Amino acid sequence: MNQIPVPRDIPLPMPAPEPLLVVVLVFFFLLHIAFVNFMVGGALISVWYEIKGLKDRRYDRLAYEVASTITANKSIAVVLGVGPLLAINTLYTVYFYTANALTGTFWISIVPLVVVAFLLTYAHKYLWHAMEGRKALHIAIGAASCLIFLFIPLIFLTNVNLMLFPEKWGTVQGFFSALLLPNVLPRYAHFLLACPAMTGLLMVWLFRRRSEASLADTGWRRDELVRAGYRWALWPTVGQFLVGPVALLTLPTLQGTLATLMGIFGLAILVSIWMTLMMFVETRRPAARIGGSFVSICGLMVVVLGLMGAGRHAYREAAVAPHRELVRAKTEDYMRRVDEANRAAGAAQRPVRP
Repeated sequence: MNQIPVPRDIPLPMPAPEPLLVVVLVFFFLLHIAFVNFMVGGALISVWYEIKGLKDRRYDRLAYEVASTITANKSIAVVLGVGPLLAINTLYTVYFYTANALTGTFWISIVPLVVVAFLLTYAHKYLWHAMEGRKALHIAIGAASCLIFLFIPLIFLTNVNLMLFPEKWGTVQGFFSALLLPNVLPRYAHFLLACPAMTGLLMVWLFRRRSEASLADTGWRRDELVRAGYRWALWPTVGQFLVGPVALLTLPTLQGTLATLMGIFGLAILVSIWMTLMMFVETRRPAARIGGSFVSICGLMVVVLGLMGAGRHAYREAAVAPHRELVRAKTEDYMRRVDEANRAAGAAQRPVRP
């Protein structure tokens, strides 16, 4: 532990009670990441359908329906991300800023990357009909936005992962070095699978409430679109049963937390199995009954997200706890020496009585 960097904390009071900041961090991050999933998944599915639309125009019309949701989801994701960002800055100041500094240029590059991705997204959506005769270029615009949308979360994930491991701070040499830490790529794969899965449920919500008449121009029946949404939700969720355990097992083992984490994530897996079976049944239902279990499936998804958020926070707290104690001791020692120096300076300036 002697070679681990131990900076001083900033000796300022919290702007709000710590439990409230934890709620803001966990709750609003879950909402934020859900809309990020909608945004990224929507972009990927839209481009995929647009490519298929080169041969079947129905897919092009479906791609436009999906693309129409991306800009709204983007705006909501940005707004919901402010609270968690402020909370993590406040609760984990030393850790978050150290990780920011170590990932350097790539962390700063998030701002221009986000701007470019948003501009490409708006161009892809609002030039859809104007670029009917230049489909290759239009698809390229959508694909470029997808690539940037996929890279930005990788930067975030690498940064947040690095803050949990102070013992690596002395050896990490920039973004690519931090990217090679064992848990980064499994967690990123976990995120990638969540994007089409969450967007699939969004598609079910969008199309199950539409009438057949309102969908006539797309060339699709309502049940076909709802079934397509369930398939997008189902198969990536099945993939999570392979990727999720890898992401969990590549986390460094922490003293005294394994049983708690296994309990939380084990329960999340059981609920996920139940939810996956319900989605599978939905894909096999006749047209008149499809979508009947949607509310129940969404309820189970909320439970899974809540358990994942709780487990994630429990691990984060356990990961930084030993180092936090070292930071606290160093900060207290620093403040004690500052107080002694102030008292000594005050005594030296006090006038001597005759």
